[in-house]
Amino acid sequence: MFRMPPEWAPHERTWMAWPGPNPTFDDADGLARAREAWAAVARAVRRFEPVTMVTGPGQSAGARALLGPDIELVERELDDAWMRDIGPTFVTDGERLAAVDWTFNGWGAQSWARWGHDAKIGAYVSDLAGARTHTSELVNEGGAIHVDGEGTVLLTETVQLGAERNPGWTREQVEAEIHARLGTTKAIWLPRGLSGDYGEFGTRGHVDIVAAFARPGVVVAHTQPDPAHPDHELCRGIVAQLRAETDAKGRPLEVVEVQAPTVLEADGGWADYSYINHYLCNGAVVLCSFDDPRDAEAAAVFQRLFPDRTVVQVDARTIFAGGGGIHCITQQQPLAGRS
Repeated sequence: MFRMPPEWAPHERTWMAWPGPNPTFDDADGLARAREAWAAVARAVRRFEPVTMVTGPGQSAGARALLGPDIELVERELDDAWMRDIGPTFVTDGERLAAVDWTFNGWGAQSWARWGHDAKIGAYVSDLAGARTHTSELVNEGGAIHVDGEGTVLLTETVQLGAERNPGWTREQVEAEIHARLGTTKAIWLPRGLSGDYGEFGTRGHVDIVAAFARPGVVVAHTQPDPAHPDHELCRGIVAQLRAETDAKGRPLEVVEVQAPTVLEADGGWADYSYINHYLCNGAVVLCSFDDPRDAEAAAVFQRLFPDRTVVQVDARTIFAGGGGIHCITQQQPLAGRS
């Protein structure tokens, strides 16, 4: 049976996609800043494991200048740069590598989005990785799921059950498809994502800025301590829900709260800056930073959770301005046979 290993399992490599001209980066300065931000993440990850960057045709030379010599580049037509969402979700049966190619429709067919090329990236990356491709009719993205590796998956109602993605699908049908593709047996449904994630370039509720497994039975959860922010009450409810949940093994969940940065507004709306949107690679936690007083507090929390890993912080404000964070632009390929 194929299953999705947890992110902390050993990786073969990390996949990313290079920003190109599109509505997300709507001017030359914005695109240049995005490329510098993506490159900073890629270089941080490359310290610990191989990285392959998919670039648009003719963009490899410019990417190489920012990425350095030791990141692999491959060219393919792209619409956007969020590999977590457009790339495949890798699964293994303990020996063989496969990949789930979800249906992608531009985060719910958003008015600004283009996805004709990005909808093909999952199968392309799967093929490059030498994986067998499992095609799914479910409209879903990698940022909308998080697994513990022991049967539990986190989801949000506004993504998988949203009419913009899966009209006509019932909760039971979504769960059956998720479980069949990921090898999970229990879904924990959160009601929605953070308020800022419903803005112009938001995903309409991805779970990976709200909550994530740190190990089986332990979840890190975003909290907003300031009552002036609409996420204050939302996060209180989500934390309470998670503390009342059990995982697929019947264990009560331990919830580790991670406070949001102090800034309340960004890019013309409510900030959804979140330390939860981190990336685990071999031997490291690549953690968002925001030039904020709480950066150090978050780093200390993750160092306690992952004492054997190096915590590396990378400024993620430019990435969040485009609609995501560090986890959103990275996608792990597990080391087959080592899940």
